[in-house]
Amino acid sequence: MNDDNSYMRLAMEEAKIAQGKDEVPIGAVLIDNESGEVLSKAHNLTRTRHDPSAHAESLAIREACTLRESQRIPNTTLYVTIEPCPMCAALISYARIDRVVFGATDPKSGGITAAPKLYEKDQIHHKPNVISGVMEEDCRALIQRFFQSKRK
Repeated sequence: MNDDNSYMRLAMEEAKIAQGKDEVPIGAVLIDNESGEVLSKAHNLTRTRHDPSAHAESLAIREACTLRESQRIPNTTLYVTIEPCPMCAALISYARIDRVVFGATDPKSGGITAAPKLYEKDQIHHKPNVISGVMEEDCRALIQRFFQSKRK
C-alpha cells in the first residue's frame, strides 16, 4: 500500500484540474484499504454542474458506491486536500468510510475539526479515523492562491 503522501499527491492533481476549470481547487481520492487500489478520483464541479453538492468528496464517494454497487463502502480511505465540509463529513459517515486523510484544515467551513465537529456528536453513528495535516502546506497554498487571484 502506498503512503498517505502518494495518495494526497493524486488528490492535489485533481484539485489542480478543478482550478483549471475555475472551480474551487479541492481534490479527492478514494482507495481500497486492502489492495491500495484507487477506486475513484474527483474534484469540485459545483460551478460546472450548477450543483451545490458536487464537491470532490461527494463525487468520489458516489463513483465508488456505483463501482461497488453498494450504498456503503467500508474498508476504504478518502484523501481530500481540504477538510471536508459538514455535508461531506456526514456523507463520509453514512458511506461507512474507515479513514479520512486531509491536508489543510478549514476553520470557516470544515465539519471535522472546525465547528460543528460532526464526529464528536453522539448522533453520528459511524466515526471514521481522521488524519489531518498531510501535505498541509501544499494543500493550503493551492487554495489560498486561488482565492487571492479572485480578489484581484
